[in-house]
Amino acid sequence: MHDISRIVMDILGLLQLTGISHFLIPHAGVGGGVEAREHVELLPMLKFTAIFLAGISTVFGLGLAFAAKRFSVTINPKVEQVKDVLAHAHCGACGYAGCEQYAEAVVNNPDVPPNLCTPAGAGGAEAVAVITGKKATAREPIFSRIMCHGGWSKSVKKFKYEGVQDCRAVVLAGGGDKACAYGCLGYGTCARVCPFGAITMNDDHLPVVDIVKCTGCRKCEQACPKRVIEVLPASRQVLVACHSKDKGSDTKKNCQVGCIACGKCAKVCPFDAPSVSNNLSRINLEKCKVCSLCVSPCPTRAIVDFIPKRPKAIVLDTCIGCQICAKVCPVNAASGESKKKHSIDQVACIGCGICTAKCPVQAIDGTFNAPEVFAAAATKKAAKTAAA
Repeated sequence: MHDISRIVMDILGLLQLTGISHFLIPHAGVGGGVEAREHVELLPMLKFTAIFLAGISTVFGLGLAFAAKRFSVTINPKVEQVKDVLAHAHCGACGYAGCEQYAEAVVNNPDVPPNLCTPAGAGGAEAVAVITGKKATAREPIFSRIMCHGGWSKSVKKFKYEGVQDCRAVVLAGGGDKACAYGCLGYGTCARVCPFGAITMNDDHLPVVDIVKCTGCRKCEQACPKRVIEVLPASRQVLVACHSKDKGSDTKKNCQVGCIACGKCAKVCPFDAPSVSNNLSRINLEKCKVCSLCVSPCPTRAIVDFIPKRPKAIVLDTCIGCQICAKVCPVNAASGESKKKHSIDQVACIGCGICTAKCPVQAIDGTFNAPEVFAAAATKKAAKTAAA
């Protein structure tokens, strides 16, 4: 009560100081000397209120204007120009939170390249380079790769799940319904989070990536609770599509297409790219020459070749008939008499490029990675010559 009385007295005192009390509150009693009025004259009060509000508004306006000038941030017009040529997908493929953040970084930071916006393509990279005065270099495309081919028809389940159809929800139920703890669950979380519609689910509940639409933004990779999606360079076309680290016997019980760490891939590879550790074969992408020689020997088909059709080797007229191609061909596709032009069986040829690398006169062409193999062969020959 004391607080309320005090507030009332403070209000009355304020009214007396401003003169408004003369119009609102009649004075009576001892010392009053003023008779009560039947009505209040509002015009003077409204005038005062208007003047008071105008004064307050002016003070706050000046304060805001000063703050805006004092703390203003100058925006480089090039940032807006860069934003206009980006894809505006806000996918995160560039490594930044959004297109605006990347635009600011590529304009203000000389170390940020102009070709990070994958959805904008080569044209967008060139436009950003022109605006920022940087050099646009070709960037190898990256795609999402599904590192599990054990669909529902080829894998074993440990229980029947009937909850929310989302991989992240299934994991909460005992780590997932698959007997293989490393396999794709198949409930389509990756397809739903993809901002470009690049992932669809097939009839066996496995994700299928459309590399034409995929930008490598990594949203699917981050959303997958089993980490069976990897974003890799487009040139890496031969992969072990399995992450299981179980023993071979256990993997075979749980999945028909899982890696059983038999080591056959490592034995046949002439480049020593595959190696087995922790019950799983992995291919060193730096060593791999994408010859696909390890694909056929794999007993469970866990190694996948993403090249739908490989170009075959072709013998050129410069062939000297040295028979080296016939000796090194792993499928016996090359043949011919000594010192006569050889031939390659196009049906048997797998386009591995080994004969191309071994040919001393570079008379074999047409394989998938012929330029790379030619270069490797020249380097190896030069090293031997220098050593001799």
